[in-house]
Amino acid sequence: MTEPLYLKDSYLKECEATVVKVDGNKVILDKTIFYPRGGGQPHDTGYINDAKVIEVKKENGEIVHVVEGSPPKEGEKVRCKLDWERRYKLMRMHTAAHVLASVFYKDYGAKITGNQLGEEKTRFDFNVPDFNRELLEEAVQKANTLLQQDLELKIYELPREEALKIPEIVKLAGALPPSLERLRIVEIPGIDIQADGGTHVRNLREVGQIKILKMENKGKNNRRIYFTLV
Repeated sequence: MTEPLYLKDSYLKECEATVVKVDGNKVILDKTIFYPRGGGQPHDTGYINDAKVIEVKKENGEIVHVVEGSPPKEGEKVRCKLDWERRYKLMRMHTAAHVLASVFYKDYGAKITGNQLGEEKTRFDFNVPDFNRELLEEAVQKANTLLQQDLELKIYELPREEALKIPEIVKLAGALPPSLERLRIVEIPGIDIQADGGTHVRNLREVGQIKILKMENKGKNNRRIYFTLV
């Protein structure tokens, strides 16, 4: 089982690892800094030695690195290097998404029904009737005020049973945390707390400000918005 270093330190840009298995252009390492796609967050890219990492995903419980170029050999010691610019944009987006989702949930009773983070823009689908442009701008302004705070995030684990007692631990409609004995919790003190396996910035002030790009109606109670960071 690959050790996911990104869960302990999202700011690791490089690491040394040992190749556990190679299957064509798929590489499994004993440890990795590369985030596999999931939870609306895209996979990381970068390099394993000189081989370009073009996709990272989970297959049968393993983190698989899909590479372009000559893959390393099994048992080989390798150097992993992250495309940090891409990762950091996604970290900022992910933290911004938590803050905005919290405002939607607490102030408007809206749960997220779908999401897709991106480097330049992020999509949110949420279920709330009668949500108009004016209310959206109000929600974004509230989120942007929160994002101006010099506030450190807290990341820790809780036993599953204890975590599920927290009312707002899940803000994704119809979703449940993975069936694990312990859940990774991302907390923005006083603002948001969620079971989450993604990467985030250390402090809210790193995020920037949310800017609305577009809003669409996707059915009676469903709305879709696109936003970016400035």
